[in-house]
Amino acid sequence: MSQIKAGMIDRTIDQWETQHSASTVKNTIAPLVRVLDEAVRDDLLPTNPARNRSRRSLGKSALDLKDNDLSPRVHALKDLATLTTLADGCGEVHQSYSDFVMLGALLAARGSEISGLQVGDIDWDQRIVTIRRQTYPGAGGLVTKQTKGRDIRHVPILQAPIPALERLTRDRESDERLLTGPRVGVLTTASVRDATKWDQLVTELELPSLTRHGLRQTGATWLANAGIPLHVLQGILGHKSNETTRGYLHPDSRHLTNAAARANAFLDGHENSERESPATFSRATPPRR
Repeated sequence: MSQIKAGMIDRTIDQWETQHSASTVKNTIAPLVRVLDEAVRDDLLPTNPARNRSRRSLGKSALDLKDNDLSPRVHALKDLATLTTLADGCGEVHQSYSDFVMLGALLAARGSEISGLQVGDIDWDQRIVTIRRQTYPGAGGLVTKQTKGRDIRHVPILQAPIPALERLTRDRESDERLLTGPRVGVLTTASVRDATKWDQLVTELELPSLTRHGLRQTGATWLANAGIPLHVLQGILGHKSNETTRGYLHPDSRHLTNAAARANAFLDGHENSERESPATFSRATPPRR
């Protein structure tokens, strides 16, 4: 046990990733980390050599890992036209699958949260959607409970999903589920995946790495690109930490350029006021006796 080093862990997991699926590797790393945690507690190891590797994205070796690889922005669709094309492809199976895709991206919500939406969660007066619950398959059937962050949050209604939301809420009771499948059952990310043959569809659209969760990451990235303030974006996404939200911000230096321009304008104005102030002060101050 004492001979296990971080390099050994890295090389082993790199090899696993070439031979097994991502879920298999992930499920193997988890117990490995717990076992080595026990070794640390028993003073067999000074630190857990697998701890840092467990936090890394699968498929990223120690030699080619880059900061941008960890950004959720890399999973975002490039524009609304691409999203619409994907939604249309899902809609060929059933309209509800198209709605699921559009709302997942344009509300920047998790798939389970889209499943949990009710008609009454759409507030047309304030033009917001309230996300207060999630629905997902559990061991004994469907489970409906609080959102992942356990907070109720409000998401603005953008222009693009208005036709779908109007259709889904028209002449319906507030406690009805907003989205239901072809057989009036609850839609889940798994049912959307299976019914639309998701992997095949996204490959045909040249979006092979897109997952259902990538829809939320798409919406979050677009909102960040639009310049929504960090604290507002954090509230929309329901993140507990603004560091998580910060990952969606554009990585270029435009915000630094804007900050410099504002600072220069402030300093120029301050300098000009100082140049004018002595004359003003001398006129306003009475002569000393």
